[in-house]
Amino acid sequence: MGLFDRFKADQGQQMTPHLAFATSLIYCMGADGEMDNEEIGHLLSVIGGATERGQIGVGANNRALLDQAVRIARTKPLDQFLAEVTPMLTDAQRMCILLNLVDSAMSDGEAEGEEQDLVAKFQRAFGITDERFVPFFEALHAKNDRSVFLNPGHPHNRDGYVVEIKGLERKAS
Repeated sequence: MGLFDRFKADQGQQMTPHLAFATSLIYCMGADGEMDNEEIGHLLSVIGGATERGQIGVGANNRALLDQAVRIARTKPLDQFLAEVTPMLTDAQRMCILLNLVDSAMSDGEAEGEEQDLVAKFQRAFGITDERFVPFFEALHAKNDRSVFLNPGHPHNRDGYVVEIKGLERKAS
C-alpha cells in the first residue's frame, strides 16, 4: 500500500450486507474493463433508479450507497473484500449476491472470461458448491439467452424442446 492509499482505503464506512451487495456488483461490472449498458441497467434495477432531467440514474436514497461501493471497489483488492465480508453475510445474502453477479455478467448475453473468473472467486469464497449452484445458474442462463428470439435455428427452438432444469424435471402424470 502506497503512502497516499491509506487516505483512500478507509473512508470510515461501516460495511453492511447491503453495501457488500452493491460493492460486489461494482466489482463484477468492472471485471472485463468495461461497463456495458446492460450491466448498468441491471445495477439500476437491483439498487433502484430514478429519473432526473431526462436521465435515468441511481435513486437518491441509494446514491450514497453506490458512491461508497465504487470507492471500496476502486481501493480494496477483491480478495481482501471477500475475506472481510463473507463472514458477515448469511447464506441467503451470499446466494443473492452470487445470483445477481451471474445475472449482471450475463446481462449482455455472454459472460466474459474475467466475469466468469470473478463469479467463480465469489462462489469459492462463499462456500457454494457447483452441485448446489447449477440449477440456479441454468435458470439464469435460460433467462438471459435472448438468442432464442434472434436465431430461429437455435436448438432450443426446435419442435418438442422443453426447457428444464436438471433436478427439477417434470414428472410424468
